[in-house]
Amino acid sequence: MPSQTGHDSSDRPSDRPGHAADRMTRQELSAGLSLASIFALRMLGLFLILPVFAVAAGKLPGGDNLTLVGIALGAYGLTQAVLQLPFGMASDRYGRKRVIVIGLLLFAAGSFVAAAAPDIYWTIAGRCLQGAGAISAAVTALAADLTREQHRTKVMALIGSSIGLMFAVSLVAAPALNAVIGLHGLFILTGLLALAAIGLVMKVVPDPPPAEHHDMEPVGFMEVLKDAQLLRLNFGILALHFIQMAMFVVVPGAIVASGGIPVAEHWKIYLPVVLASFALMLPPIFYAERRGRIKPVFVGAIFVLLLAQGGFLYGSGLFNALVANLVVFFVAFNILEATLPSLVSRIAPPQAKGTALGIYNTTQSLGLFAGGAAGGWLAQHYGPAGVFSVGIALALLWLLIAVTMQPPPMVAQRQFSIPPQVDLDTLREQLAGLPGVREAVVEPEQRIVYLKVNLERWDERRVRQLIG
Repeated sequence: MPSQTGHDSSDRPSDRPGHAADRMTRQELSAGLSLASIFALRMLGLFLILPVFAVAAGKLPGGDNLTLVGIALGAYGLTQAVLQLPFGMASDRYGRKRVIVIGLLLFAAGSFVAAAAPDIYWTIAGRCLQGAGAISAAVTALAADLTREQHRTKVMALIGSSIGLMFAVSLVAAPALNAVIGLHGLFILTGLLALAAIGLVMKVVPDPPPAEHHDMEPVGFMEVLKDAQLLRLNFGILALHFIQMAMFVVVPGAIVASGGIPVAEHWKIYLPVVLASFALMLPPIFYAERRGRIKPVFVGAIFVLLLAQGGFLYGSGLFNALVANLVVFFVAFNILEATLPSLVSRIAPPQAKGTALGIYNTTQSLGLFAGGAAGGWLAQHYGPAGVFSVGIALALLWLLIAVTMQPPPMVAQRQFSIPPQVDLDTLREQLAGLPGVREAVVEPEQRIVYLKVNLERWDERRVRQLIG
């Protein structure tokens, strides 16, 4: 018989930490691991180029022009910024997995064009084509589709951690690989990694459940763009990546000046710093999810980011203080990278989730571009103090904006036992199409369905009829 469902999930034993309803299902775990792997393969291919490109490109005709080298590096981010939103909107209309595969094919094609480039201009063309595979919004939207809200930040953290880990791996592996296979070989490797990611999408990533918004009116682009809650989050991701790019204009030089460590050996600092930050970010993430305290953790991470910028301003001349501030920065950075897309997916209208994440990823790319450009200008005219002072001001402004943010709505959870004679796949499709049912997750081994419902719109009687 179906379980009794007369109370909100917060009143029910099934929603207390440690109960089966509170644990990730196999599908959610599979979705998190496979999507993180797709991001990891794609970002490893991208990051392997960064540590060696500026030097290796000098062997190409035209590669002695540093302006063209800089354009080749930045071209990827520019096309990403332009196409994130169209790809996100397309994923709402044509399906997440289809759009992800198309984006990975474009990235692979750009990699092979760059590998065969006879000069720096064709390399720029290849980098533009790489960036045209702007799948971040589609991947994060698919992660949101495949996970319940109480586990979404953990999945986003898994994806974000995979990106940071690949960055650390690339710092170690890129010089060695470049010595063996050269720049052309690195570009070929990036293309092969993208093709491997397509295999994961097709064979490993679970199919998303049926759309949960059959009964909802379409949401216009401007409505999503002007949403006050989403605007706060979009400003946040722009500020976060502005600060990141600006500070890394001056941090490598500060490491050399304070520690006497050459750039080629900076990975010995970054790798343990990134790994330590991963370990330290996990407790706050789990606390936010299990206790429903995502806003306090989110605002607290912005405050920690502010402290890190202050630490850089006053301690960048001391090597030990510099390394400690790097750990503090990456802890805050990783928490915010995980919670921001999770919050966007919770607040955005279900039928426009890809659009909202497309806008979010576009502002992220703009933050990367603006932070690098402004960081260089500030460093040239005002030195590291100017860079970190602007970082403090931006983090403080973001903190004031975030404090006024409304906590994401706590949607009620319901669970029902499924009789043996009911077909699970058919039932899930029927339940997901009901008015007021935002998500339907079936646990086949226990024959239990978990529903996320809008209490004002769902019809429990209809659910019980379908279950039988």
